[in-house]
Amino acid sequence: MAVHYLEFEKPIADLEAKIEELNLLSSTSGSFDAEVEGLRKKAEQLRKKTYADLDPWMKTQVARHPQRPHFVDFCEGLFTDFVELKGDRQFGDDQAILGGLARFRGEPVVVMGHEKGHDTQTRLTHNFGMARPEGYRKAVRLMDLAEQYGLPVLTFVDTAGAYPGLGAEERGQAEAIARSTERCLTLGVPSIATVTGEGGSGGAIAIAAAGRVLMLEHSIYSVISPEGAAGILWRDGARARDAAMAMKITAPDLLELKIIDRIIPEPVGGAHADPAAAIASVGDALAEELAALSALSPDQIRQARADRFYAIGRMG
Repeated sequence: MAVHYLEFEKPIADLEAKIEELNLLSSTSGSFDAEVEGLRKKAEQLRKKTYADLDPWMKTQVARHPQRPHFVDFCEGLFTDFVELKGDRQFGDDQAILGGLARFRGEPVVVMGHEKGHDTQTRLTHNFGMARPEGYRKAVRLMDLAEQYGLPVLTFVDTAGAYPGLGAEERGQAEAIARSTERCLTLGVPSIATVTGEGGSGGAIAIAAAGRVLMLEHSIYSVISPEGAAGILWRDGARARDAAMAMKITAPDLLELKIIDRIIPEPVGGAHADPAAAIASVGDALAEELAALSALSPDQIRQARADRFYAIGRMG
């Protein structure tokens, strides 16, 4: 797969293009090993410096990177014996939220998450990760199942927001999101949400109101997209960068505000640069958090979750 470079990565792309050119020349004009090695070191240093200084708008671009690992990748890399469960038992099956039963490091869990798709066909199939009401009602059904059998719930959040189409509104989009959020908040089993890309508005929180909320280093989590906020505040979506800078949507800001509980480091260059390493880091973090939550009783789990959310926004 060809590497997709973001706008701010152009200097890195230029260096790696020179490396590729020298590698091609090596086959016909002698060895350029020393020059290639020097350029590789320079590119790596530049990548480290660039990713250490990302501003919120740059992080937004990284969070939306098309080669960033999605739910299907996390599912394949972290879980075994996955059995997908489909449908909301009312209308149909929504493919923007996938979920089912699986084993995480040998233990049974319920797992679900937004899936955006990797190419044109899969993006259309999964509606770019924007769920309709039946997606959230499927999520409620899966959480009910988890409660019934005492299984932990692990969710992966990556959506620009719930689908705003006419059909979705006619079928009760707002009510479905509210019911899913409520079910998250009333679970008596361990629940952990991980924001892996975009965490957009109610479409995200509907499966992210968990006992512990984790976030990949270069993900974003916000009440509205930067473009949407710019459209409302200035009637100019082109001012999305200004909105992103003001909205406190990055992991360090959200950790300070107690909206999330933990930041999971990403490989240098972002999760898309080394998906396997990013997925492994998420797995290790989930294992640690799950071990702590599993020691609590259902009442303790509910109380800890309530205390967590009541603490958000409190001063002093």
